[in-house]
This record gives sequence, C-alpha cells and structure tokens, in this order.
Amino acid sequence: MLYGTPDLEPADEKILGEVEEMRRDLKYRLAETHRWDGQLRRQLQARAIQGSNSIEGYRASVEDIESIMVGEEPLEASAAVAREIAGYQQALTYISLLAKASSFRFDVGLLNALNFMMIGHHVDKTPGTVRPGGIYVRNSATGEVVYEGPDHEAVPALLDELVDWLNAGDLDAPNYVRGAMAHLNLVKIHPWRDGNGRMSRALQTLVLARDQITMPEFSSIEEWLGEGRTTYDYYDVLGEVGRGRWSPHGDTHPWVRFVLRCHHMQAQRVQRRLAEAGEVWMLLEERADAEGLHPRCVSALYQVFVSRRLRRSMYQADESLSQGQAARDLRELAAHDWLSPYGETKGRFYAPGPKMLAIREEFAGRAVPLRDPYA
Repeated sequence: MLYGTPDLEPADEKILGEVEEMRRDLKYRLAETHRWDGQLRRQLQARAIQGSNSIEGYRASVEDIESIMVGEEPLEASAAVAREIAGYQQALTYISLLAKASSFRFDVGLLNALNFMMIGHHVDKTPGTVRPGGIYVRNSATGEVVYEGPDHEAVPALLDELVDWLNAGDLDAPNYVRGAMAHLNLVKIHPWRDGNGRMSRALQTLVLARDQITMPEFSSIEEWLGEGRTTYDYYDVLGEVGRGRWSPHGDTHPWVRFVLRCHHMQAQRVQRRLAEAGEVWMLLEERADAEGLHPRCVSALYQVFVSRRLRRSMYQADESLSQGQAARDLRELAAHDWLSPYGETKGRFYAPGPKMLAIREEFAGRAVPLRDPYA
C-alpha cells in the first residue's frame, strides 16, 4: 500500500488553476524562439541542480555548476562535489530526453538507472540496486533517527506498486499532485543506499515533464526546495506526513499543499526571469550597437548579467567561435568597462564591469517580493 492522493480543498484548486495558467503562459512565450532561450534554460537547470544537491550538503555556486554542465573544471567546487553535480546533471539530461519520448512507460529499471547515473561514482553504495538492508535517516545536527525506511524485503514489491501507480494510478488527478505523490512515495520507500532524496525530486520533475506543458527546467521546483527556510519546511512537512517510519495511512494533504505552494512561488519567479531576459537582452543590444560592438557580444553580456562570471570557453561554445575570436571579444568588452578580468590561464574569468554592475543594480532595484498564494 502506498501513501494515498488526498482530495484538494477549494483554496488548493484556486492555486492549482493559477499555476496551470502561469505554465500555459510560459509555454506560449517559449514557442517563439529567442536568442536568450538557451542561456536561460542552462541557468534554470543549474539552479535546479544546485537546489537539489544543496539539500544533501553538496554545495556549489551556480557558476561552477554551469561550468561542470559544459565540461569545464569548476573554479571553486571540490572534485567530490563536482562528481555529485555531474551525476545529477546526467540524470536530468536523460529526464529531458524522456520528456519528449514518443514511447514511454515508467519501470523499476528506469528508476534504478537514474539512481546509477546520479551516484554511480559511489560503487561502495551499490548504486542502481535496491538496498540489501534497513535504512535510517538521521538529523545531521543531533544524530537522532528521524525516519526508518520500510523493511528491505518489502522494497521490491513497493517499487512495483509505485511503478504501476505511475503508469495507471490516479490519472484523473492534476499532474502537479501526481508529481508530489510520486516524490513522497519514493522518498518514503527509500529504496537505495544513497541518492533517495535527489531521486525523489528528479522523479517529480519527470512526472511533470511527461505532461509536456513546459520543458523540465521550467517546471521543476528543485531550486525553490533548496533555498533557506524552504528546505527546513520541506523536512518538516515530510516528517509530519511520514511520522518517523513507513506509515501510508496518514493524511497527505499537508504535503500536497506544500508542493502546490512551491510550484506557485517558483512559477512566479520563472515568469519574471523570462520577462526580464527579453528586456535585458534588448537593452544590451542597444548599448552594444551604440558602442560599435559586434552583435554576438550581447551573448557574453547577458551571461554576465545573470551570473557572477563568464569564462572564455563558455562564450566560445555559445557563439560557435574560435578561441581567438572569443578572446578578442572579451578583451574588447573589458576595454569598454563591461567586463572585469580575473585570474590567469585556465582559471581566468570575467566578472561584471562598471557598466554591467550599474545595469544589474538598476534591475535589482525593481524587484518586488513574490506573492505567497496561501497567505
């Protein structure tokens, strides 16, 4: 028996409708191709990876994660953290492909394969295979056991039941609710020795991605879950619903309500980023044209607007340039006070220069708080 899908209350239905409206708006706006789309998607995926891994204690900057995503060595993250980031990116990349697959069914083999992609570098933790014994989740500060997973002998049958439900269960429920319940059931089954939290968040992203409303990076709430107080709220509601051990008879409504709120908050944020991306890009095009800069330089300027730094190889790949062309463009942008260079050779990067800092400050001053839909 799995944790059951709860009935929604009128307030939940209202918020669900608002989330779906925002997602449809995103879909229509993304249907038209823009030059900034690729960089925006990369940034969103990097933030999702950052959020999900930071919950597990693997912390890296968005800039380092973007470097890892394009095959570069990070400037700050340790080799151990970089391996965790690369594994999670591999799994999310596969999820992006599965989102568009014409023939698709959930199965246990897929779940095991995703787990192996994430933690395959931990061979000692038997990645991609069901745990051979009990498992306990502990409070990292006190060492206290806060959750005990179901007996390992029950796990294969529970995974089979979850897969059956993913393919055919509660199909009349909203996809956001089904994603939330997939997340809850997998994290409570805790079928592997490691990677259970990240797998559960990734499974939720996959459920939503299969709905094909928007691409996975635009529908994921992993970024929101990894931020500050939300992470504590996330643990609290999982503890409230889970009650310390496998107990699929309790009320799951608090969990679903928490997830719907996260979707609403993250959808607001993504909507604003998309609108801001177009405004910033057009502004940078005007400024670049006025200063006689090559139009392709806007790509570098936009990357530095949304990030703390830019590396030559990333700009070179984004614009399909030779190493010499990319280096000349960046030197010219630095000479015009758009960029500030730091470091040497492989460690060299470009941070926002005085002109870019002024634009970033202007847009930061416009920011207004997101609206809590349940407030």
